[in-house]
Amino acid sequence: MTHHKSIIISICLCGLALTAVAQTPAPVVPDTPAGKIMTLFFDAFNSGEEDQWTAFINDHWKPSDKAGAFDRRIGLFRMVYGDMGGADPYRITPSSDYEVAVLIKARDLNGRFEWAEATLYADTLPPYKLAMISIRPSEAPGFEVPDERLDDDEIVTFMDTYLNDLVANEKFSGTVLVARDGQPFYTRVFGEASKRYHIPNKLDTKFNLGSMNKMFTGTAIMQLMEQGKLSLDDKVGKYLPDLANKEIAENVTIHHLLTHTSGMQDYWEELFDAHWWEIKTVDQLAELIFDDSLLFEPGSEFHYSNSGPIVLGMIIEKITGQSYFDYIRENISEPAGMINSDCFEMDRPVPNLAIGYTKMNYDGSPDPEGKWRNNLFLHAGKGGPAGGGFSTVEDLLAFDIALRQNKLISKESFDLMTTTKTERRPGSGYAYLFGDRTANDERIVGHGGGAPGINAALDMYLTSGYTVAVMSNYDGAASTVAHKLDELLTK
Repeated sequence: MTHHKSIIISICLCGLALTAVAQTPAPVVPDTPAGKIMTLFFDAFNSGEEDQWTAFINDHWKPSDKAGAFDRRIGLFRMVYGDMGGADPYRITPSSDYEVAVLIKARDLNGRFEWAEATLYADTLPPYKLAMISIRPSEAPGFEVPDERLDDDEIVTFMDTYLNDLVANEKFSGTVLVARDGQPFYTRVFGEASKRYHIPNKLDTKFNLGSMNKMFTGTAIMQLMEQGKLSLDDKVGKYLPDLANKEIAENVTIHHLLTHTSGMQDYWEELFDAHWWEIKTVDQLAELIFDDSLLFEPGSEFHYSNSGPIVLGMIIEKITGQSYFDYIRENISEPAGMINSDCFEMDRPVPNLAIGYTKMNYDGSPDPEGKWRNNLFLHAGKGGPAGGGFSTVEDLLAFDIALRQNKLISKESFDLMTTTKTERRPGSGYAYLFGDRTANDERIVGHGGGAPGINAALDMYLTSGYTVAVMSNYDGAASTVAHKLDELLTK
């Protein structure tokens, strides 16, 4: 397993532990199907033994006919155990007989995450096997959201206290922006863009977007659709007739690429086996992605893959006659007023750009001493259609405003682009390179991004008009802050 695999833990992870935090009473596990399968799951996970993980998968995880299901499940055990070294429950919050949420504390305090929030879903039919477990980084207890809804001034006070605590414990470095109806009422900056030279971050410091470039790629495809230059049902081969991989050319549509249902595999291992620092064009990225066969019949399953957006980038270049980067710059960044956003070549000096910092080793394991290292050798030499560009929280707000005001695409296209096409779990789905979820009658669309030393999030609250943009040059830090704001804004 490479370090590139271990960055994907925010999607769907397994496992943690059912013994008590030291000097803390063990939480009461609900006597429900979800609670019972949780006990079995955590017992297996905390053993740290692959034979026990295998036994759990075979005996207690709902069977799947998806190709590679066992490998992905055992891989998740390895990944989370490597990142947390086992974990203990701190607080369990049952929500139904078939769903239970738990706040957990890592046993390895030098791991990637000290605290995480896991939600376990049991099958609704006997014998009530595990259907899914998801996990996201969390913060230490003590900053629970009040029961009552806070007004904007109270949110400012709460977040200042919360963020100052994270910063004091080296859990956050970056920028935070919260706006309502396009008007920022909360902007904060913390940490350093360069630890070597002690250069502080600023509000307009450029941070790596991770996968958030996918939103720009999706928007570009919708623009070309509006202009009648493509149809979402078109096959890849219509635009890339010379593509050697006929399985992709003849079976995969633009819709499949936009929704991660193409069956295409990923290219991270190939990227870092190549001269990754020299890869700076879409065509060079494309050389990495067409050797593998499809994982499944297009449209039949969801498999998050960075390869799909690369193909979309190729199609954008073919239709427009421009480089992907020029097209995005001229048709998205400039019309939206995004003055600090682009895909930069990492071997060139770029003013006011944050260096990412991680406590991961090059193989993906946590640094045993918990020391920082920069991430310059842990990501691509230049971003592209799938991610890796740079932006600022102010530019992300400008992108949000431009979309909502129909400056980039029509309202009809925006609605189409941001409405769930594949449900991932109750209330949460994936649209056209945008996430789409609902929490307490609040609809939220956007995307996040993460890699070692990279984390960012844009959440567009369509019901209330809020915008949350968080960018960080620490592992997982932006997701933690965005999640806390999500708790505050969806009360």
